[in-house]
Amino acid sequence: MSDLAIKDLKIYHPYINGKSWQSDDQPEQIVINPYNQQAIARVKLATAADIDSAIEAAFEAQKAWGKTLAKEREAILCRAADIIERRRGDIAKILIEEGGNVFGKAMFECDYMVSAFRIAAGQARDIRGETMPADGAGRISMSIRQPLGVIAGVGPFNAPLLLNGKKLAPALAAGNAFLLKPAPQTPLIGLLFAEILEEAGVPPGVFNVLPTTNEALGDKFFSDKRVKMVTFTGSAKVGQYLSELAGKFQKRIVLELGGKSPIVILNDAKLDYAVSAAAFGIFFNQGQVCMANSRIIVEEAIYEKFCAAFVEKVRSIRCGDPKDPSTIVGPLINSKQCEFIRAQIDDALSKGATLLTGGEYQGNLFQPAVLTDVEPSMAVYNEESFGPLVSIYMAKDFEHAVELANDTSYGLSSGIVTNDLQKAFDFALRIEAGSVHINDNSFDDDPNAPFGGFKESGHGKENGRYSIHDMTELKWVTLQLGERAFPI
Repeated sequence: MSDLAIKDLKIYHPYINGKSWQSDDQPEQIVINPYNQQAIARVKLATAADIDSAIEAAFEAQKAWGKTLAKEREAILCRAADIIERRRGDIAKILIEEGGNVFGKAMFECDYMVSAFRIAAGQARDIRGETMPADGAGRISMSIRQPLGVIAGVGPFNAPLLLNGKKLAPALAAGNAFLLKPAPQTPLIGLLFAEILEEAGVPPGVFNVLPTTNEALGDKFFSDKRVKMVTFTGSAKVGQYLSELAGKFQKRIVLELGGKSPIVILNDAKLDYAVSAAAFGIFFNQGQVCMANSRIIVEEAIYEKFCAAFVEKVRSIRCGDPKDPSTIVGPLINSKQCEFIRAQIDDALSKGATLLTGGEYQGNLFQPAVLTDVEPSMAVYNEESFGPLVSIYMAKDFEHAVELANDTSYGLSSGIVTNDLQKAFDFALRIEAGSVHINDNSFDDDPNAPFGGFKESGHGKENGRYSIHDMTELKWVTLQLGERAFPI
């Protein structure tokens, strides 16, 4: 695109203290459509001074917001849900153009977010402590929950509406102010939240959006005492670094990180169903899903039949323009991701793996790929691909399947397809993962269920009341009736 055409693009600014925030020396980012490589917007990035202004605005605004009645926060969040529902078309358009989301996935995010805000609205009235028996005479012992204060959220590119919104909605419900740093590839959805929440009635300063550079942000969310918590979704590598910062500054943190999730197919599974479940679980959103079942573990007796049927299914998957409702696999976020996945395939092939189908790419469209004969020496065995690449493993029996499923440093999600209830529940208890889906794939998230991983997939839980617990302080309060007898 020419410089003249870029000048004609709409310019977006950080959203701070209830307004589009313009300041000196804000660098500019061009947002690129990953499918056609066209520039779609210009975004001014927050400077270090802007970030400090946002933290101060949030800190001051939260003092009043934290004292609002639950019914007032409930009403605002309900209005936000209604606005999201009304603007589904606008939101989906941005998800498609900025993130390369296929149409169906974009609509899924919209529907999920409507539910997430309505659930958060209900949670505003359900933030409670409890009374408990006291060991002292004439004493009432109780606990109360209070807002933390200012919470910072750092979101990913792959589901910017859903994964940012599921942090934001409960934070506001609990009476906190929120700072959102959207992923650099997808800042427009974050800024759209500002429009939605302003229309819903969120006061200035309670919600702020900071598209920015890592250099400008630095460790500010951790080192600044006004920020009480950081919630992050992203890679395990970045999560480890943030954990170190959280430890250094004694900051509360919730991490939802990567995965190498398994789906186990036992001998008694219905083949067609198992194939469809496994295919959906890896190729939804081009495999750019932290809980994608990138490892398919199949019992030996049906392994060959499964592989043949799965390859046939994969070859039928339509790749192309994400605006086309019939497209199943759209573009990856950028060319670097295509190169990374192809390098995983080449490494595996050089060490003896077999490529059954796919693996080529044009532009950012990567053909869904299936590997077999994958061994621990290969990078793809434990390294997250974050794309449309899946490995199929043969298990000698159920015990071997469980062993293979747990042979990873990650532990986000899992699935098992079987009609044997005993084995299904045995698997559910033994799998080292935060989620287990029986007779389903590993890709699942419910805005009212606890979501989070084990091992290198992070810690803490998101969604509904589980987020509320992390986003509030639990305080013990006692009341002495009459005079207590002291020993001195």
